[in-house]
Amino acid sequence: MYAEHYGLIRQPFEMTPDPAFLYLGEAHQEGLATLVYGVRARKGFVMLTGEVGTGKTTLLHALLAQLDPSTASAFLFNPRLEPLDFFRVLFDELGIETVCHSKGDYLIALNQYLIERLRQGLSTLLIVDEAQNLSAEMLEEIRLLSNLETPTSKLLQIMLVGQPELEEMLKRPELRQLRQRIVLRFRLRPFALRETAGYIEERLRLAGYTGKGLFRRSAIYRLQDVSGGIPRLINIVCDGALLAGFSRDLDALDGGIIDEVARDLGLIEETAAAVPSSGSPPVRRAGWRGRLRNIFR
Repeated sequence: MYAEHYGLIRQPFEMTPDPAFLYLGEAHQEGLATLVYGVRARKGFVMLTGEVGTGKTTLLHALLAQLDPSTASAFLFNPRLEPLDFFRVLFDELGIETVCHSKGDYLIALNQYLIERLRQGLSTLLIVDEAQNLSAEMLEEIRLLSNLETPTSKLLQIMLVGQPELEEMLKRPELRQLRQRIVLRFRLRPFALRETAGYIEERLRLAGYTGKGLFRRSAIYRLQDVSGGIPRLINIVCDGALLAGFSRDLDALDGGIIDEVARDLGLIEETAAAVPSSGSPPVRRAGWRGRLRNIFR
C-alpha cells in the first residue's frame, strides 16, 4: 500500500523472520556465537531465553544457517505434548522411520540412530521452542535424553528456548538435575538505541529505500521509548507509521507520527505522548485511519 509512495520494492517491516532481513545487534551476535559454539563443541544442553519479540526465532534461523548442512535438526515449537507424542514428532522431524510402540522402543531406535550419525562424524540437534510451557514431566523426559552419550561425547545436542519464565522454572528443586546439565546460557536483551537506528536503516535499505532520513531522529528516539528496543514492536510501529505517513503524503516521519501509532496500538497512554517536533501538524488520534478510508473509497 505504501511501498510505491516511499520507493520500496517490498514491505520492510513484515512480522515473519525472513532471513533476507537478518539484522544482528550486538547481543544477537554474541548470542549467535554462543549457540554455534555450543552445538559445534557438543556441549549437550544449551539454553536461550529472552522477552517476547526480542528475536529468539530469528536467532535460531541464523544458527541453523551457520551450521554444517549435514547437521540433522529437529525444531519442536509445540511443547504441550505427552511423552509418546513428543517422540513421534521428534522422529518425524529427524526422518527416523522406525516403527515404535512404547517409549522404550523410541529410546532404543533413537540411540541407534544417534550412534550411527556419530560414527559418521555428524551432529544432531534438538531445539525446543517455547520451553517455558513444558510440564515438569516433559522437562524430565528431555533431560533423560542427555543420557544418550558415549564416554567421550554427547550424542544429542539439546537447546531449550523460551521466555524468562523458563529461568524461573529451572530454579525448582525437582528440576535441579536438569539445571545442573545446562552448560551454556544466554539471555537475549532488547536493542539499545543505536541498534534500533541501525535495524530500521538496514531493513529500509534491504527493502529498496534509497533516500535519507525517512525516520527522523525524533522518530527513532520515540520508537526506542515506545518499543523498549523489542524488534517485534519496532516492526509493528514502523509499519503503522509508514502507513500513516502515506495517508498524509509525508516524505519523512517524526516523533508525532510514532506517538499516534503507539497510542492506537495501546503502547502508550494518551497523556504519555511526546510533543510533535517543530513544523509537524498536531497529532489527532486515528486521524490517519480516516485519511486512508478517504483514499480508498
